Amino acid sequence: MTLARTRWRATLGVAMATGSLVAGCSFGAPPPDESGAPPRLPSPSASASGAPDAVETTVDALAKHLAVPWGVAFLPDTTALVTERDTGKILKIGPQPGPDGLAVTTAQTIPQAEPGGSGGLLGIAVSPAYEKDQTVFIYYSTAKDNRIAALKLGETPIPIVTGIPHGTLDNGGALAFGPDGYLYAGTGDAGNRSTAQNRASLGGKVLRMTTAGKPAPGNPYGTLVYSVGHRDVQGLAWDAGRRLYVTDSGATGWDELDQVKSGGNYGWPAAEGTAHNPKYTDPIVAWRPAEAACSGVAVSEQLLITACLLGERLYAVQLTGSGTVLGAPQPMLAKTYGRLRAVTAAPDGSLWVTTSNRDGEGKPGPDDDKILRIVPAGSAGALT
Repeated sequence: MTLARTRWRATLGVAMATGSLVAGCSFGAPPPDESGAPPRLPSPSASASGAPDAVETTVDALAKHLAVPWGVAFLPDTTALVTERDTGKILKIGPQPGPDGLAVTTAQTIPQAEPGGSGGLLGIAVSPAYEKDQTVFIYYSTAKDNRIAALKLGETPIPIVTGIPHGTLDNGGALAFGPDGYLYAGTGDAGNRSTAQNRASLGGKVLRMTTAGKPAPGNPYGTLVYSVGHRDVQGLAWDAGRRLYVTDSGATGWDELDQVKSGGNYGWPAAEGTAHNPKYTDPIVAWRPAEAACSGVAVSEQLLITACLLGERLYAVQLTGSGTVLGAPQPMLAKTYGRLRAVTAAPDGSLWVTTSNRDGEGKPGPDDDKILRIVPAGSAGALT
């Protein structure tokens, strides 16, 4: 979601292990939209890792020795809730200091979540009315489906949506509240491509719902379905103009960053990347999978940041005031921390990024998996 310019008065600075300052150029405020004008972008320069990072970024390690942290959401007191995909744990991180940065404790384990492949305990979202209802929402896999549940921490999850297709791969898992107050979920096709275009299926979709799991008013088909034609949506974020962006991993052709609108059809499985077909909505950015496989996404000021697994980097995408992309995406932290999964806006204006090197696909180091706090130049965190 869009980051607020509030200062976080928690003890973030205490006992944090300072990472690197990546040399490079920063984005300034984007110029007004000019039809046909060339993009005004900085020239990339080499980072400490030798990768062509183009955005100056400070990095701190907030937590270490985690096991595939997947989703991140913040409580009103700035405590972070982090899901671990394979252990089924919901962790509380901070705001108190701990030995590796911030204190890490287990809030609860969800035994209903069954890990396997890309499934397990995935997305988490905090109710906008948390101070009154004390409720969070989780997206998790069972032996037969993926589902969304309401949860008061310490109690049994209450499923509100069941029957989301489940498979070894492509389980989606994104979960976030939109600026309209409704809960959105990104799902995957679970390996069955035909589900993405089938409006009767919850697979390969963006869903929009009430906190009771009912279709939100104004949904295009009168069901939970908000958009169709996705393969594996693992990230959701909104800009200041209330526009929705999602990351969608393709198969072998292209991975996508889509600006999603109600009733939109994003082409899968007929198209990956640009379709050249008016029936489908093209992505605003497409990457080759080797450079991307982006999972999380967040928006800070005019920067949209994606976290990429196979590409082992972040991308900074500069947005205009009308929601279009200004120039080419710029890499950050390329090949520095391994596989990067979640990127989430924190209350202090920074971004929290999780590594995913213990997911069976990466090469974990002795401190993995970690949560990193990053502040890209030009982001809201750099202004606080």
